[in-house]
Amino acid sequence: MTAKEIFEQIKRKRSFLCTGLDTDIGKLPECLLSEQDPAYSFNKAIIDATVNYTVAYKPNIAFYESNGEKGWISLGKTLAYIRDNYPGVFIIADAKRGDIGNTSEMYAKTFFETFDFDAVTLSPYMGKDTVEPFMKFHDKWSVLLALTSNPSAGDFQYMEDGKGIHLFERVLEISKSWGNVDNTMYVVGATKAEMLAKIRSIVPDHFLLVPGIGAQGGSLNEVAKYGMNSMCGLLVNSSRAILYADKTENFADAASNEAERIQQEMSAILSANGFINPVKITFEGAKSKKMQSKQ
Repeated sequence: MTAKEIFEQIKRKRSFLCTGLDTDIGKLPECLLSEQDPAYSFNKAIIDATVNYTVAYKPNIAFYESNGEKGWISLGKTLAYIRDNYPGVFIIADAKRGDIGNTSEMYAKTFFETFDFDAVTLSPYMGKDTVEPFMKFHDKWSVLLALTSNPSAGDFQYMEDGKGIHLFERVLEISKSWGNVDNTMYVVGATKAEMLAKIRSIVPDHFLLVPGIGAQGGSLNEVAKYGMNSMCGLLVNSSRAILYADKTENFADAASNEAERIQQEMSAILSANGFINPVKITFEGAKSKKMQSKQ
Protein backbone atom coordinates (compact mmCIF):
# COMPACT_ATOMS: atom_id res chain seq x y z
CA MET A 1 0.00 0.00 0.00
CA THR A 2 1.41 3.37 -1.04
CA ALA A 3 1.09 6.68 0.78
CA LYS A 4 -1.47 7.77 -1.79
CA GLU A 5 -3.52 4.63 -1.17
CA ILE A 6 -3.47 5.27 2.57
CA PHE A 7 -4.62 8.82 1.88
CA GLU A 8 -7.50 7.49 -0.24
CA GLN A 9 -8.59 5.32 2.70
CA ILE A 10 -8.41 8.37 4.97
CA LYS A 11 -10.66 10.35 2.65
CA ARG A 12 -13.09 7.47 2.16
CA LYS A 13 -13.54 6.83 5.88
CA ARG A 14 -13.18 10.49 6.81
CA SER A 15 -10.73 9.37 9.44
CA PHE A 16 -7.03 8.99 10.18
CA LEU A 17 -7.62 6.78 13.20
CA CYS A 18 -5.33 3.88 14.01
CA THR A 19 -6.83 1.57 16.62
CA GLY A 20 -4.23 -0.08 18.81
CA LEU A 21 -4.95 -3.71 19.67
CA ASP A 22 -3.13 -3.74 23.02
CA THR A 23 -5.12 -6.73 24.17
CA ASP A 24 -4.46 -7.34 27.85
CA ILE A 25 -5.92 -10.62 29.11
CA GLY A 26 -6.22 -9.11 32.57
CA LYS A 27 -8.52 -6.34 31.29
CA LEU A 28 -10.92 -8.37 29.14
CA PRO A 29 -14.65 -8.45 29.95
CA GLU A 30 -15.57 -11.44 32.10
CA CYS A 31 -18.08 -12.57 29.49
CA LEU A 32 -15.17 -13.54 27.22
CA LEU A 33 -13.02 -15.44 29.68
CA SER A 34 -14.78 -18.76 29.03
CA GLU A 35 -14.03 -18.52 25.30
CA GLN A 36 -11.45 -20.89 23.83
CA ASP A 37 -9.35 -17.89 22.72
CA PRO A 38 -10.51 -14.83 24.69
CA ALA A 39 -7.95 -12.47 23.13
CA TYR A 40 -9.02 -13.36 19.61
CA SER A 41 -12.74 -13.17 20.47
CA PHE A 42 -12.14 -9.72 21.96
CA ASN A 43 -10.12 -8.53 18.95
CA LYS A 44 -12.69 -9.82 16.49
CA ALA A 45 -15.50 -7.98 18.27
CA ILE A 46 -13.45 -4.77 18.53
CA ILE A 47 -12.50 -4.90 14.85
CA ASP A 48 -16.09 -5.44 13.71
CA ALA A 49 -17.23 -2.59 15.94
CA THR A 50 -14.60 -0.04 14.88
CA VAL A 51 -13.64 -0.84 11.30
CA ASN A 52 -15.97 1.77 9.79
CA TYR A 53 -14.03 4.46 11.63
CA THR A 54 -10.53 3.02 11.44
CA VAL A 55 -7.97 3.08 8.62
CA ALA A 56 -5.31 1.06 10.49
CA TYR A 57 -4.95 -1.46 13.30
CA LYS A 58 -1.82 -1.73 15.42
CA PRO A 59 -1.41 -4.86 17.52
CA ASN A 60 1.21 -4.26 20.21
CA ILE A 61 3.27 -7.44 19.97
CA ALA A 62 4.21 -7.45 23.68
CA PHE A 63 0.62 -8.22 24.64
CA TYR A 64 0.73 -11.37 22.51
CA GLU A 65 4.25 -12.72 22.94
CA SER A 66 3.88 -12.40 26.71
CA ASN A 67 1.32 -15.23 26.49
CA GLY A 68 3.71 -17.55 24.67
CA GLU A 69 2.42 -19.88 21.97
CA LYS A 70 -1.22 -19.02 22.70
CA GLY A 71 -0.49 -15.34 22.21
CA TRP A 72 1.18 -15.85 18.85
CA ILE A 73 -1.79 -17.96 17.74
CA SER A 74 -4.21 -15.20 18.81
CA LEU A 75 -2.14 -12.68 16.87
CA GLY A 76 -2.11 -14.81 13.73
CA LYS A 77 -5.86 -15.37 13.87
CA THR A 78 -6.46 -11.65 14.39
CA LEU A 79 -4.33 -10.74 11.39
CA ALA A 80 -6.03 -13.37 9.21
CA TYR A 81 -9.46 -12.10 10.28
CA ILE A 82 -8.66 -8.56 9.17
CA ARG A 83 -7.14 -9.75 5.89
CA ASP A 84 -10.11 -12.00 5.08
CA ASN A 85 -12.87 -9.59 6.04
CA TYR A 86 -11.44 -6.08 5.66
CA PRO A 87 -8.65 -6.29 3.07
CA GLY A 88 -8.24 -2.53 2.64
CA VAL A 89 -7.18 -1.93 6.25
CA PHE A 90 -3.52 -1.09 6.99
CA ILE A 91 -1.98 -3.29 9.72
CA ILE A 92 1.04 -2.28 11.79
CA ALA A 93 3.05 -4.61 14.03
CA ASP A 94 4.02 -2.50 17.01
CA ALA A 95 7.18 -4.48 17.76
CA LYS A 96 9.89 -1.79 18.11
CA ARG A 97 12.55 -4.14 16.82
CA GLY A 98 16.12 -3.09 16.01
CA ASP A 99 19.18 -5.31 15.93
CA ILE A 100 22.22 -6.25 13.84
CA GLY A 101 21.67 -7.17 10.20
CA ASN A 102 21.20 -10.94 10.25
CA THR A 103 18.89 -10.74 13.28
CA SER A 104 16.89 -7.97 11.61
CA GLU A 105 16.52 -10.19 8.55
CA MET A 106 14.77 -12.77 10.73
CA TYR A 107 12.58 -10.12 12.33
CA ALA A 108 11.64 -8.82 8.88
CA LYS A 109 10.65 -12.33 7.76
CA THR A 110 8.62 -12.77 10.93
CA PHE A 111 6.45 -9.72 10.40
CA PHE A 112 6.38 -9.50 6.61
CA GLU A 113 6.29 -13.16 5.57
CA THR A 114 5.09 -15.29 8.48
CA PHE A 115 2.44 -12.77 9.59
CA ASP A 116 2.07 -10.52 6.51
CA PHE A 117 1.84 -7.20 8.31
CA ASP A 118 1.94 -4.03 6.21
CA ALA A 119 4.35 -2.27 8.56
CA VAL A 120 6.47 -2.74 11.66
CA THR A 121 7.76 -0.24 14.20
CA LEU A 122 11.56 -0.14 14.50
CA SER A 123 14.19 1.56 16.61
CA PRO A 124 16.75 3.16 14.24
CA TYR A 125 19.25 4.04 16.95
CA MET A 126 21.69 1.25 16.01
CA GLY A 127 21.94 2.60 12.48
CA LYS A 128 21.09 1.87 8.87
CA ASP A 129 22.06 -1.80 8.74
CA THR A 130 19.42 -2.63 11.37
CA VAL A 131 16.66 -1.18 9.16
CA GLU A 132 17.83 -2.21 5.67
CA PRO A 133 16.49 -5.79 5.84
CA PHE A 134 12.97 -4.42 6.33
CA MET A 135 13.36 -1.97 3.45
CA LYS A 136 14.05 -4.84 1.04
CA PHE A 137 10.45 -6.04 1.20
CA HIS A 138 8.26 -4.63 -1.56
CA ASP A 139 5.12 -2.76 -0.52
CA LYS A 140 6.01 -2.92 3.19
CA TRP A 141 6.66 -0.09 5.62
CA SER A 142 9.29 0.64 8.25
CA VAL A 143 7.93 2.86 11.02
CA LEU A 144 10.93 4.44 12.75
CA LEU A 145 10.88 5.80 16.27
CA ALA A 146 11.60 9.51 16.03
CA LEU A 147 10.39 11.22 19.19
CA THR A 148 8.61 9.34 21.93
CA SER A 149 6.45 10.66 24.76
CA ASN A 150 7.57 8.46 27.64
CA PRO A 151 8.86 10.24 30.78
CA SER A 152 12.52 9.38 30.10
CA ALA A 153 12.52 10.39 26.43
CA GLY A 154 14.75 13.31 27.28
CA ASP A 155 17.54 11.08 28.57
CA PHE A 156 18.86 10.70 25.02
CA GLN A 157 16.46 12.01 22.35
CA TYR A 158 16.93 15.68 23.30
CA MET A 159 20.69 15.57 23.61
CA GLU A 160 22.31 18.32 21.50
CA ASP A 161 25.49 18.28 19.45
CA GLY A 162 27.87 21.22 19.12
CA LYS A 163 25.53 22.87 16.60
CA GLY A 164 22.46 22.69 18.81
CA ILE A 165 20.87 19.84 16.84
CA HIS A 166 18.95 17.32 18.93
CA LEU A 167 19.64 13.61 18.58
CA PHE A 168 16.11 12.92 17.35
CA GLU A 169 16.57 15.56 14.63
CA ARG A 170 19.80 13.91 13.55
CA VAL A 171 18.05 10.54 13.38
CA LEU A 172 15.33 12.03 11.16
CA GLU A 173 17.80 13.81 8.89
CA ILE A 174 19.93 10.71 8.29
CA SER A 175 17.22 8.05 8.15
CA LYS A 176 14.99 9.84 5.65
CA SER A 177 17.48 8.87 2.91
CA TRP A 178 17.23 5.16 3.75
CA GLY A 179 13.81 4.78 2.18
CA ASN A 180 11.08 6.98 0.72
CA VAL A 181 7.61 8.32 1.46
CA ASP A 182 6.03 5.06 0.31
CA ASN A 183 7.90 2.77 2.71
CA THR A 184 8.95 4.88 5.70
CA MET A 185 6.93 6.47 8.51
CA TYR A 186 7.98 8.01 11.80
CA VAL A 187 6.59 7.62 15.33
CA VAL A 188 6.00 10.91 17.14
CA GLY A 189 4.21 10.96 20.50
CA ALA A 190 1.05 13.08 20.62
CA THR A 191 2.13 14.64 23.89
CA LYS A 192 5.06 16.17 21.97
CA ALA A 193 2.75 17.91 19.49
CA GLU A 194 4.62 21.21 19.80
CA MET A 195 7.67 19.50 18.26
CA LEU A 196 5.77 18.39 15.17
CA ALA A 197 6.50 21.66 13.33
CA LYS A 198 10.22 21.03 13.71
CA ILE A 199 9.79 17.41 12.64
CA ARG A 200 7.78 18.48 9.59
CA SER A 201 10.60 20.81 8.56
CA ILE A 202 12.84 17.73 8.26
CA VAL A 203 10.35 15.16 6.89
CA PRO A 204 7.58 17.22 5.29
CA ASP A 205 6.12 14.47 3.13
CA HIS A 206 6.33 11.32 5.25
CA PHE A 207 3.43 9.82 7.18
CA LEU A 208 3.67 10.08 10.96
CA LEU A 209 2.28 7.48 13.35
CA VAL A 210 1.15 9.40 16.41
CA PRO A 211 0.28 7.51 19.61
CA GLY A 212 -0.81 9.22 22.78
CA ILE A 213 -4.27 10.71 22.34
CA GLY A 214 -6.99 9.60 24.72
CA ALA A 215 -5.66 7.89 27.85
CA GLN A 216 -2.23 9.52 27.48
CA GLY A 217 -3.67 13.01 27.17
CA GLY A 218 -2.45 14.12 23.75
CA SER A 219 -4.49 16.73 21.85
CA LEU A 220 -5.84 15.67 18.47
CA ASN A 221 -6.29 19.29 17.37
CA GLU A 222 -2.70 20.16 18.29
CA VAL A 223 -1.38 17.11 16.44
CA ALA A 224 -3.35 18.06 13.34
CA LYS A 225 -2.34 21.72 13.58
CA TYR A 226 1.38 21.00 13.56
CA GLY A 227 1.56 17.60 11.90
CA MET A 228 -0.68 17.53 8.83
CA ASN A 229 0.85 17.72 5.37
CA SER A 230 -0.55 17.81 1.84
CA MET A 231 -1.89 14.22 2.11
CA CYS A 232 -2.95 14.47 5.76
CA GLY A 233 0.20 12.53 6.62
CA LEU A 234 -1.06 11.31 9.99
CA LEU A 235 -2.17 8.04 11.50
CA VAL A 236 -3.24 8.89 15.03
CA ASN A 237 -3.48 5.96 17.41
CA SER A 238 -5.87 5.35 20.26
CA SER A 239 -5.76 2.09 22.21
CA ARG A 240 -7.03 1.94 25.80
CA ALA A 241 -9.72 4.61 25.38
CA ILE A 242 -11.36 2.46 22.68
CA LEU A 243 -10.57 -1.07 23.85
CA TYR A 244 -11.59 -0.64 27.47
CA ALA A 245 -14.36 1.92 27.18
CA ASP A 246 -16.61 -0.67 28.85
CA LYS A 247 -15.90 -3.99 30.60
CA THR A 248 -19.40 -5.48 30.41
CA GLU A 249 -20.98 -7.51 27.62
CA ASN A 250 -21.58 -4.15 25.90
CA PHE A 251 -17.85 -3.56 25.42
CA ALA A 252 -18.04 -3.65 21.61
CA ASP A 253 -20.80 -1.04 21.45
CA ALA A 254 -18.81 1.22 23.78
CA ALA A 255 -15.70 0.77 21.63
CA SER A 256 -17.71 1.61 18.53
CA ASN A 257 -19.07 4.77 20.16
CA GLU A 258 -15.60 5.95 21.20
CA ALA A 259 -14.10 5.21 17.77
CA GLU A 260 -16.98 7.04 16.11
CA ARG A 261 -16.49 10.02 18.43
CA ILE A 262 -12.83 10.27 17.43
CA GLN A 263 -13.69 9.75 13.76
CA GLN A 264 -16.17 12.62 13.87
CA GLU A 265 -13.50 14.92 15.30
CA MET A 266 -11.12 13.78 12.58
CA SER A 267 -13.77 14.28 9.90
CA ALA A 268 -14.21 17.89 11.02
CA ILE A 269 -10.43 18.43 10.93
CA LEU A 270 -10.11 16.87 7.47
CA SER A 271 -12.97 19.02 6.22
CA ALA A 272 -11.52 22.19 7.73
CA ASN A 273 -8.23 21.47 5.95
CA GLY A 274 -9.91 20.89 2.59
CA PHE A 275 -9.23 17.17 2.27
CA ILE A 276 -12.91 16.17 2.19
CA ASN A 277 -16.23 17.89 1.73
CA PRO A 278 -18.27 18.84 4.80
CA VAL A 279 -21.06 16.45 5.74
CA LYS A 280 -24.40 17.93 4.76
CA ILE A 281 -27.31 16.73 6.89
CA THR A 282 -30.68 17.41 5.29
CA PHE A 283 -33.78 18.14 7.35
CA GLU A 284 -35.17 14.69 6.56
CA GLY A 285 -31.86 13.10 7.56
CA ALA A 286 -31.80 14.97 10.85
CA LYS A 287 -35.44 14.06 11.50
CA SER A 288 -34.70 10.41 10.81
CA LYS A 289 -31.79 10.41 13.27
CA LYS A 290 -33.96 12.06 15.91
CA MET A 291 -36.68 9.45 15.47
CA GLN A 292 -34.13 6.64 15.74
CA SER A 293 -32.81 8.06 19.01
CA LYS A 294 -36.31 7.85 20.51
CA GLN A 295 -36.79 4.22 19.61
